[in-house]
Amino acid sequence: MAKKEVTVEEKLRALYDLQLIDSRIDEIRNVRGELPLEVEDLEDEVAGLNTRLSNLSSDLASLESDINSKKLAITESKALIKKYEEQQKNVRNNREFDSLTKEVEYQELEIQLSEKRIKEYKAKIAQKNEVIAGTKDKLTQQENHLTHKKNELDAILKETEKEEQLLKDKSKEYSESIDTHLLNAYSRIRNKVKNGLAVVSIERGAAGGSFFTIPPQIQLEIANRKKITIDEHSGRILVDSALAAEEREKIDSLFS
Repeated sequence: MAKKEVTVEEKLRALYDLQLIDSRIDEIRNVRGELPLEVEDLEDEVAGLNTRLSNLSSDLASLESDINSKKLAITESKALIKKYEEQQKNVRNNREFDSLTKEVEYQELEIQLSEKRIKEYKAKIAQKNEVIAGTKDKLTQQENHLTHKKNELDAILKETEKEEQLLKDKSKEYSESIDTHLLNAYSRIRNKVKNGLAVVSIERGAAGGSFFTIPPQIQLEIANRKKITIDEHSGRILVDSALAAEEREKIDSLFS
């Protein structure tokens, strides 16, 4: 059995139906606006702040460990001073006494240096604690903001997902009824224009959304529906207003 040939009019109707469906999908996505991107950015920011807090906590632990090491060094130096001072009581000559005195002085310098380092580490800890407090405040703020935006997005998705899925299924169904060459042309035009309108009807003698009047002869050819006409100014596919009105009614009843 020979495959029924699709007329130009049938192609135009299918194209305009696809346009109406895709425009409805565009409207739903416009309602969402920048929300999905905002949510994604906030999730990245919250993850970044958590990583920063984790790194700061590691820095604090490292500084506390350094302080404990220096305190241990001070204890060891004090023990050595005590030992050397005891040894000084039993020296046989001045050279031994002077040698032990130098050891005591060296350990006293070590203690001073360790105490200086402890003071520096404590100053760094105080500074990092300030940064941690600020980061925690920012994290709480951004987590609340993220929750709010997620709830907002979830509400919109819940409200529109059923309709969007139905529209997507219909878009696929209508796409399959259009030959590849024409469908590619439609997709190419749709991607080029800002509002996604690749197929427009003639309104008051001009292409929808355009101010350029279409010559009467071309308007007549479009109304005859015998060939696919491209608007020379906007590059869009043109259909007559009667066909557009019929298809709008059909699509509206389909989704009502």
